[in-house]
Amino acid sequence: MQTPIVASFVAKGHLIDSGLLSDAMEAVHASGAEYEIVRLEVGRRRTDDSELEMQVTAPDQASFDRLRADLMSLGLSELDTEDAAWGEVDRDGTAPEGFYSTTNLHTEVRMAGRWVPVTRQRMDATIVDDGGVLACVKLRDLQKGMRCVVGFEGIRVTPHTTRKLQEGKFGFMQGGVSSERRLAAQVDEVVAAWQRLREQGRKVVLVAGPVVVHVGAAPVLAAILRAGLVDGLLSGNALAVHDVEVALFGTSLGIELATGRPAVHGHMHHMRAINAIRRAGSIPNAVAQGVLTSGVMHAAVQANVPYCLAGSIRDDGPLPDTEMDLIAAQAGYARILEDAGLVVILSSMLHGIGTGNMIPADVLTVCVDIHPAVVSKLSDRGSAQSQGVVTDVGAFLVALARGLGVAVPLD
Repeated sequence: MQTPIVASFVAKGHLIDSGLLSDAMEAVHASGAEYEIVRLEVGRRRTDDSELEMQVTAPDQASFDRLRADLMSLGLSELDTEDAAWGEVDRDGTAPEGFYSTTNLHTEVRMAGRWVPVTRQRMDATIVDDGGVLACVKLRDLQKGMRCVVGFEGIRVTPHTTRKLQEGKFGFMQGGVSSERRLAAQVDEVVAAWQRLREQGRKVVLVAGPVVVHVGAAPVLAAILRAGLVDGLLSGNALAVHDVEVALFGTSLGIELATGRPAVHGHMHHMRAINAIRRAGSIPNAVAQGVLTSGVMHAAVQANVPYCLAGSIRDDGPLPDTEMDLIAAQAGYARILEDAGLVVILSSMLHGIGTGNMIPADVLTVCVDIHPAVVSKLSDRGSAQSQGVVTDVGAFLVALARGLGVAVPLD
């Protein structure tokens, strides 16, 4: 007969209104274990943290290991723990067996009895000791001889339960994914966070899909970029190609934006747009040469907004600016996302999910899409901090521009 495993876990934060307490209880039951609430101190005011100590009893070691991983992914930490265990990388790009795979929650590692914070926090990475400085490192970037954390001992995580407390309000985007809330109210919250975070020196980064161009919202996005309010633009080949197509031919995928009708030989326009940029050598060259005089990419170049276009197997051309090396594209995204405080995803599921995987949980993330399933998918893939606005991206950008004090271009 196997001996039950008993352990205590603790957490601090807004445990009740965030749902973390109920999620933890659910995780215990799902594993076939039992729990006892040893201590629960509920904050007296809505701005106060609550504190939890929960004792769990698992039927065997395998069940406990699964439960511990689930609880730690939520933000609970084991109360009684030793210093972290370390393994040495014996082959480039490969971690030792049993390595600890990170979440996007703020993480600390116990070393020689003291807790050391982990830098460059992101999900799905290893924790490497670089001369006493701990950092998240992707598997592919591990080098032989590096030391990385193995197992769960000596790991402490901080649950992300404070998203309802931005600006002293009980409510940054607290409605979650909803099409019922007034767009104006949601945009007001985004604008307030946008302005506050930039005043604090943190960046606002936009992740935009080609839908922005298709719905005729490119001039509005371009105006926001020209206003100097954006610190980075992430996208793929398609946004830039369709944006250039509109600038050169007035069509998007061969459809005249002014009339909604197919243009004569319009199916050729996106390839001609690509060819024009390739002949110029790059998007910045096309701007400098007067080939490209309007649009989102023109505005990004003129306003010195860093951008990264990540390529895919679907891309025509591609544009010379599109990074077709996936590893290099991810690195480009990561550089632009450093010190981000707010990420706004504009109708881009693929690049939105990719971006969500690269940022810590304390980065406010807003996903805007007309399809609720797209908005929900980002949080389903692990970015629990993501809040959704279910609306037409064009309407959102117009309201956003006005909220930020940017003149909206006339049709």
